[in-house]
Order: sequence, then C-alpha cells, then structure tokens
Amino acid sequence: MVSGAPLRVGIDVGSTTVKIAVLDESGAMLYGDYERHRADIRSTIVTVVTRALDAVEALCEAGGAQGLSVMVTGSGGLSVSHWLSIPFIQEVVAGAESVKRQIPRTDVAIELGGEDAKITYFSRGSIEQRMNGTCAGGTGAFIDQMAALLETDAAGLNELCRNATTIYPIAARCGVFAKTDIQPLINEGARREDIAASIFQAVVSQTISGLACGKPIRGNVAFLGGPLHFLDQLRERFITTLKLPPEAVIAPENSQLFVAAGSALSARLDPPSPSPPDCTAMPGASAAESPFITISGLRESLKALEGAEMTEVQRLPPLFKSSEDLDAFRARHGEQKAARANLDEAKGPVFLGLDAGSTTTKAVLIDGTGAILWDFYAVNAGNPVDLAVRVLKDLYRRLPPSVYIARSVSTGYGEALFQAALNVDAGEVETIAHYRAADFFLPGVEFLLDIGGQDMKCLRMKDGAITSIQLNEACSAGCGSFLENFARSLGMSIQDFAQKALFAERPVDLGSRCTVFMNSRVKQAQKEGATVADISAGLSYSVIKNALFKVIKLRNTSEIGARVVVQGGTFNNDSVLRAFELISGLNVYRPDVAGLMGAYGAALIALDQASATQNPL
Repeated sequence: MVSGAPLRVGIDVGSTTVKIAVLDESGAMLYGDYERHRADIRSTIVTVVTRALDAVEALCEAGGAQGLSVMVTGSGGLSVSHWLSIPFIQEVVAGAESVKRQIPRTDVAIELGGEDAKITYFSRGSIEQRMNGTCAGGTGAFIDQMAALLETDAAGLNELCRNATTIYPIAARCGVFAKTDIQPLINEGARREDIAASIFQAVVSQTISGLACGKPIRGNVAFLGGPLHFLDQLRERFITTLKLPPEAVIAPENSQLFVAAGSALSARLDPPSPSPPDCTAMPGASAAESPFITISGLRESLKALEGAEMTEVQRLPPLFKSSEDLDAFRARHGEQKAARANLDEAKGPVFLGLDAGSTTTKAVLIDGTGAILWDFYAVNAGNPVDLAVRVLKDLYRRLPPSVYIARSVSTGYGEALFQAALNVDAGEVETIAHYRAADFFLPGVEFLLDIGGQDMKCLRMKDGAITSIQLNEACSAGCGSFLENFARSLGMSIQDFAQKALFAERPVDLGSRCTVFMNSRVKQAQKEGATVADISAGLSYSVIKNALFKVIKLRNTSEIGARVVVQGGTFNNDSVLRAFELISGLNVYRPDVAGLMGAYGAALIALDQASATQNPL
C-alpha cells in the first residue's frame, strides 16, 4: 500500500500519443501508460488518466482522497493545462530533468517521437538541444507512412529488419520523396527485409545529419521516445552508424515514458500554505493557486473535459460561393487553350518535346506554327525510359508518311537520360522550357508558378529575361503527390477528391507545413466534424500557401506582378487554381495544357533550334 504522502503525476500529451507516469515521493515509478490518441486527444486523455487513477487508487491507503501533484507537458500539453487547471512544463525541461535524475551519465540523448526528433547534448552542467522544426521526416509518423507501403506497421517493419542483408539509399527528409525511392524498389522486387532496414537507416541518417549538423555524437548515448523504445532494430541502426561500444549505449527501462516521468519529477511536493497536507484542492482551483488535487477531484475534472466543446482547427472561406461563381470561373479559363491540328493531315517537319518529370512522363508534338498535333501524359511508375520507348513506338506507327520529326528536345529530371537512351537531339534546363511555353501563351509574362508531382518552381521575369528562380528543396509538402496520396488513402481518385472541394462550406486551415504535420491536422479536423470536401478545399489552400509563403517566401502578394501563368499537373485541379486566385487576388492564366508545359516548351525550343539552323545569322 502507498502511504498518504502526495504522489507525483506527469502527463505527456504528444503529437501522436498520450503518456502518463505516476511516481511515489522517492521518484520510483508506480504506474506508467502509453497510448496513441489518433487525433482524439480528449477521449484518450480521459481513458489514460482514468486507468492510471484506478490503478493508483487500488494501491493507496487514502483512496479517492489521495493527494496528487500533477504536471503536464508535450506539444498538446498547454491546452490540457487549461482544460484541467494543472501546471504546464516545457517538454525540453521535463526531458532534461528526467535524464539528469535517472541516467546522469548521459552525454547525448537521442529522442524520437511521433512528429518530433531531438538530440540533446549534456556537457559540464549545460544543455544544448537540436530539434526538428517544419519537417517531420525521420520521426514515428514518417515510419508509419513508410510501413504502410510495405503493407505492415512499425512493429512489422522492425521484425523485417532482423533478416536484412542490403541497405538501399532512401530519402528521409520528406515522406513524399521517400515514397518515390521506395516504390521502384518494390516494383523491381527488392526484398521487403532490405527495404525495411533501408527505411530505418534513412531515419538514422536524417536524425544525425539534419539535427547534429556535424556536431559529434560521442560518449554515453541514451535512446529515448516511443520509436526507439519499441523498435530495437531502429536503435541498432543508430548504434551501428555511430559505432557505439556496448558500454556507451543507454536504453533505459520505460524510455517511452521519460518525458512524462520528467514532468512528474518536476511536480511540487511541498504544498504552499495554507494548502492542507491531504491535498484536497477542488478541481476548479487555479493552477497558479495550487498544483495539488485529489484522485476524486481529478476524476471530476475529467468529466468536464469529456463534455467540453473544443475546436482547434480554424476554417477558411469557401472556394466558390455559388454555382454561378464556378460557371464564370470555368468559362474564363475555358478560353485559355492551345492551338491544335490534326496529325493525319500534317505534312513536312514536326518537332518533339519530352519532359521526364519526378513522377510523370510527358510528350508533345507540334507543327511549324506551334499547334499541337499529339500529346502524351502518364505516371512513369519508376521506369520513365520504358514508358517513353513504348510511347514513341506508338507515335512512329501513327505518323503519316508525309511527316518526319525534324528535331527533338528533352527536359526535366531525365533530360540527359532521355538523350542517352532515346537519341534525343538536345536537352534543355526545365526552367527555360517552362518559361518558353509560358511566354508563348502570355507574351511578357512576369510571374510563373509551376507545381508538379514533387517539385514546385517559381520564375520571375522582366523585359523578357528570367530574373530569379526559386524551387522547393528538401520538402514536397503541398505538391501533387501529396494530394494524390491523400485522395488514394480515402479510396478516391484525385479528380473526384478535387471535385469535392469546389463547394466545401467550411474549408479547414491546414497551414503550409510538412505532409506529416498536415496529416495530423487533417485527423484533428475530422474529429471536429470536417467533411471530405472541407479537407480537400483546405488542402488546396495549403498547396498555394506553401508555394507562396514557404517556398517563395512572399511577404505581400502584390510582389507577384500582373501577368501570371500557372502550370504543372497540380493546377489541372480547379480547386487549387481557385485557391491561388483567392489568395493572390489575381485572375491568372492557366493553359489547358498546364500539365504538359515542360514538354510543350521543349517542343517549341526544338522548333526554335531547327529554325535557327535553317536560317543562320
């Protein structure tokens, strides 16, 4: 039985889990629990805390009158502090306190959570911490996403790793990039065990390179947090990569509860006067007045929490207020079409443009006036050359005897690959190809935004010259692949998913963040009653906010200019295009071949080059 002395309780409300630790006055753990909240934070807190109170009450002499000193921490802890009127402690402080009290020989602590990652250096009484900010690559949620590709969960991934023999390079900085690395491995028949180990190695590389940033990880290293507690093979990848001897490895018991325990260790045991020793503060008492409460009092607080109304996700204006707005929008953009001609009636030289993108292969064939005779657009499934060979063979079968391809130009990620494999005449940097196409449709274009499957490009032009180019680097949040993956997760095509957004009444504000963070925000919005339409519209807004304010870093949309072209397959989505116009306050030009602009620009450059050869200065 536990005596009537106050017990210390730490609650850690993280991005994906709720943890609780109950300690006696000496700091020994009496009870601990760890559970995923799946964005239903309130219900999970009620469940986890109630289980803890049941267990503790059975051990206590004082029963429901047992005094508790409670403290909450974690990314969601501040809200819980207000809901339950209990003190809050910053998780960095709680984690450091736990390390100092429980494993004082630690020199470096590596902690992975659901959406965060931290490296903490302990040196001569000082603490230096590095943690992720806008990217959740290499965290528990990232591992969950990658496990789904192998049709398993994180624990299944861990078991697969035990029999791995080969490590493949996989990006961990961004979940979308990582999926692009993994899918070809799956298609080519790589062993699932090796892919699983490669995923874990990617997490290790991301943590060490992205957080340590060259600062050595030496001495005694502690591994903390749920992923490193439950996934021993992930821990082994860290140990192997850092070349740690066995005596330098610290894997404490209950490491998944370390921050919760630190929160409990930080809770006061000396009630301020005139608080009575039996700690009978009522549930409505201010946290500033007393951090103490009884078991029965905390139960009452939980009842109030369970029925409380809570809205965390903000809402945005609808994309279209009426069907008339949508009709006018579609009529305006319906006029923005490329000229076309009949391939069967063509004669003489024609010009081919090929665009090997990150996820798709595009091709356009034009005549001497720039009219499109034939085009192609398809997902390359990790084999752009095989797809291009099949497509070009089909094109050659369709060419009339009176037509010949005078010149071809490739662009995109596979520009040089297509030149070598397909004997393409020339290659061109994709930014130039995209600009050539945009200027063809809207002469004097000042601003060009291209959003593709995994990349986005912003070009600014003045007096017919490109003055600046900005691209997304290590993050593909808000690109086409993210929208497509999300639609697929709901069992919908991207077309149907986009259509839902058009008349969403209350689009959710998902910000402009990492795809992992967005997924959590979406889950929270669903718990608050958001519809698929609200989520689809919110994601459309996020695509544009990410491009304008995160990648391009605009401070004011007036910096865009007046003559604007948008392109890339993502802008075939009317909801994304509408979001751009609402945020920028501009009516922009979207060609009906928005997804083909790289290939179309390459074809125009092929025409230009052929003309220059025939008519040299």
